[in-house]
Amino acid sequence: MDQIRNLKQEELSESMALSEFAFQFELAEEARKERIRGLKPDRVWGYFVDGQLASKLTVLEFHTWLQGKSFAMGGLAGVATWPEFRRKGMVGQLLRHALKAMKAAGETVSFLHPFEFSFYRKYGWETYVHFLKYEIPTEQLPRFDMEEGTHIQRISSKDWKLLNSVYEQYAKGYNGMLMRDEEWWTNRYFKLKKGNAVTYRNPQGELKGYMYYQVMDKTCTIHELVFLDEAARRGLWKFIANHDSMIQKVILQAPSDDKLPFLLTNPRIKQEIVPYFMARIVDVENFIKQYPFAKAGVGKPLFIQVSDQHAEWNNGLFEIQVNDAGEAKIVKHSDEKDTDKGAVPLICDIQTLTACLMGYQKAAFLQQIGRIQGDTADVGRLEKLIPERSTYLADFF
Repeated sequence: MDQIRNLKQEELSESMALSEFAFQFELAEEARKERIRGLKPDRVWGYFVDGQLASKLTVLEFHTWLQGKSFAMGGLAGVATWPEFRRKGMVGQLLRHALKAMKAAGETVSFLHPFEFSFYRKYGWETYVHFLKYEIPTEQLPRFDMEEGTHIQRISSKDWKLLNSVYEQYAKGYNGMLMRDEEWWTNRYFKLKKGNAVTYRNPQGELKGYMYYQVMDKTCTIHELVFLDEAARRGLWKFIANHDSMIQKVILQAPSDDKLPFLLTNPRIKQEIVPYFMARIVDVENFIKQYPFAKAGVGKPLFIQVSDQHAEWNNGLFEIQVNDAGEAKIVKHSDEKDTDKGAVPLICDIQTLTACLMGYQKAAFLQQIGRIQGDTADVGRLEKLIPERSTYLADFF
């Protein structure tokens, strides 16, 4: 008999064994026990065949920033199936089950790191972020001056609150960043990547940036570089350049809107565009209600016909009215006749709507490539409703 259910506490070790096999890693015994202690059985779903765990996934509880507002987000992780049970549709059933669970938990959006983008597109997820990866030879590092009176200080993991105060201001400026808490900083951030953390204070003593980095084998790997203003950026890069006698290159990742190469004397450095995470709107109606639209409003309502093969509650015609405060009122109609306004809706699937509202792709481009159908004027109104904000994700799960 086939069954989908939450794992029991005593089954978590079996789930971990499946993860180790599928993702090809092996934990030491103590690390394995610690990882299992961090799992919540009610957030791990398994597909069982005659009582045997065949496939499983985990839904992690997160909050993400969208247009400067916190949204509850379900992070999918650890999706794995034993080889003898693969290609039987079990993961698809688990994903549909997870969508229902996330909706019930009030998680209106979901993120995941795909092993294959095309696979998860079939289930409604879409790319929402890419990052830039830089490799800079020491001789091409920026040689900025540091403001007189500024201060760089080395800190320990116990000072995570200092970093978080800067991170949160920075993260709110992007769509798709995680909200971090003490557990994330101490048990993930500092534990999974080794290195040194430094903070930057301006001449007034205000904390305006930080960096977490590691120097090994003549390479400076910057795990995270965060700055709240230009002076902090230049001060931190001055600090990086001070390592020039002990390194041959610097490696780091940056948001897609980063302009570092333009600031270099010689911008011919190695740059790579890396597609990263995918997102999915779990609950269209409640997502729209929470979403901070542009404060101009659009006057008359906007109608969008959404199709979603795996979350039937998202299928339908939605009437969206945005007021001058950027707040949306949304009504779901059974069909166009039900609107009694003679409305001709924009038409798109859940992936397209997600890419649009995450701010990753503009509505006009999505219409151009055939992902949105409808009147060009209405597409323009939709685009004006979405505040311009780049996407980024500095974390991994």
